[in-house]
Amino acid sequence: MPMHDWTKVEAAIFHAFHHEWISEISRALNRNLPTEYYALPEQVAAGFGPDVLTLQGSAADEPDGPREATVGGTATALRTRPQTRFAAETDTEFYRRRKSSIVVRHVSGDRIVAMLEIMSPGNKSHKQALRAFVEKACELLEHRIHLLIVDPFPPSPRDPHGIHAAIWEQVQDDSFQPPADQPLTLVAYECDLTTRAYIEPFAVGQALPDMPLFLEPNGCVMVPLEATYETAFAVLPRRWQTVLAPTVQK
Repeated sequence: MPMHDWTKVEAAIFHAFHHEWISEISRALNRNLPTEYYALPEQVAAGFGPDVLTLQGSAADEPDGPREATVGGTATALRTRPQTRFAAETDTEFYRRRKSSIVVRHVSGDRIVAMLEIMSPGNKSHKQALRAFVEKACELLEHRIHLLIVDPFPPSPRDPHGIHAAIWEQVQDDSFQPPADQPLTLVAYECDLTTRAYIEPFAVGQALPDMPLFLEPNGCVMVPLEATYETAFAVLPRRWQTVLAPTVQK
């Protein structure tokens, strides 16, 4: 199913779809994550409202004691580098990590390893909102929390080259410009001694590729964005399906 133009509907309609999509992604992750990891939708950590948190259970929760992070009963984190159209890496250890900031922890005490965020219109509604999003994303990367961002909205005057460019300017003081005909952004960040970005620009009318969600350096699972998007869109009220996709039968 091709990506729809969500600027055609009010923010509240996208929010309803957004809720279904993150629930589908969370379910898909829990079916495929290594057994010592789990995903939770719509949690709040250190003031950041990620759509899906991926956490690693404490050793005490494991029936047979602690296990290697990449070994699971149903899945194993991939050890190959994901292939995206663009990739970038910081020159050295992420410099902002030297600044003091709040440690991000889940209320259960389990360790957060990754977050997924689907951007909404509110994230770009004004300068302060975008700045807050970028600053919090940088804080997560400072703490080596891997991050996957899905931005189905075109660049605004506040992020003229997209959300990855806005974040990367803070991380690396470097520029990025997506192809003019693919202004929407998928980006996965892998946090190690350096921070690596895997960028996949896309456009309205294109199918979503699967994207990596890193659980540890050089270890990721692939998030089925297209399959979960299609499932979530199928339960959107028909009234709005026909606005977004006029060929849908009423």
